[in-house]
Amino acid sequence: MDGSYLARRWWLLPLAAVVVAGSIGVNLGHPGPIALGIVAALLLFAVERTPFVVLAHGLVVGTYFAVGGDNGPIFFTIPVATLLAALSFEVRQWLPSVLGSGVLIWAGLLARGLREDVVDISLWQSFGSGALVAAAAAIGTGARIRRAAIKDRQDRAATEEQLRMAQDLHDGVGHGLAVIAMQAGVALHVLDRDPAKARASLEAIRDTSRESLEALRSELAVMSGAAPRRPASGLAELPALVERLQGAALRVDVVGDPGLVPDRIGEVAYVVVQESLTNVLRHAGDTLIRVSVEWTRDSDRLVLAVRDDGCGGAVQDEGMGISGMRARVSGLGGSLRAGPRPGGGFEVVAEFPL
Repeated sequence: MDGSYLARRWWLLPLAAVVVAGSIGVNLGHPGPIALGIVAALLLFAVERTPFVVLAHGLVVGTYFAVGGDNGPIFFTIPVATLLAALSFEVRQWLPSVLGSGVLIWAGLLARGLREDVVDISLWQSFGSGALVAAAAAIGTGARIRRAAIKDRQDRAATEEQLRMAQDLHDGVGHGLAVIAMQAGVALHVLDRDPAKARASLEAIRDTSRESLEALRSELAVMSGAAPRRPASGLAELPALVERLQGAALRVDVVGDPGLVPDRIGEVAYVVVQESLTNVLRHAGDTLIRVSVEWTRDSDRLVLAVRDDGCGGAVQDEGMGISGMRARVSGLGGSLRAGPRPGGGFEVVAEFPL
């Protein structure tokens, strides 16, 4: 038994003191019942180690009554032992011990009743103890299930937060690295014949590196609890994203206008465009790739399509990118499909309900 257990079950100390004092008070001159009452009180501190302690407790209490122990606070220990077992173990683990304990206590009460010719009183005491045990079992089981449900919700929330952080790092830092690799290739390709173009690519690398580092610092600060989560990028940042990706190997055209949309839809739409363009950089090939970002809107939905004419093939494993986009869109009640285009290339189409 350690300090943490006593901190959680501090109320057992005054209960045990009452049981011990009561057992001494009602059994003066009878050391046998007094010793059994003390043992019954002490066994309560061991119930949460194994449910079989409840059976041992029932044996001690039954023997207490069988040897002539008088009525007293030892009755309190019967439902308390059941409550502690129900709080700590599943029903299938504690039920046999509780039933066995009840039989032993009932047998002790019956033996005392036969000896003292008060069988009817012993029967009523057995029924009363049984009712208290049933109530304690129900209360303990309900509390244990509720505690397990709370812990499950907390664990699920922690897991979802870890997945969100991993997804944000993948979307932000992964995208930045892909852009840096693309712009570095452009700079090397035109370094000798077009210094101005090389300079523009290097400036894009500088800006993208800065943004990626800021995103990384922000997520690390959130993980350490030192800062709140930074605001997510929305449609207002989309032109800067497209401009940063324009290069010798990539042409991005935006068709249509999303109009005014809720912030959350704007944030998820930005992520879909960002991740789609990142996948183009990674998988569409080294030749000139043309990408169209197309918006279609009617009264009740917004459709975003990102299409390229690269050599991306069928998706064998969606990985974190496409699955992350799908989860974000589905979280808003929308849908997302991603796959090869019939005429070549790849497309990602997301539909958002307005």
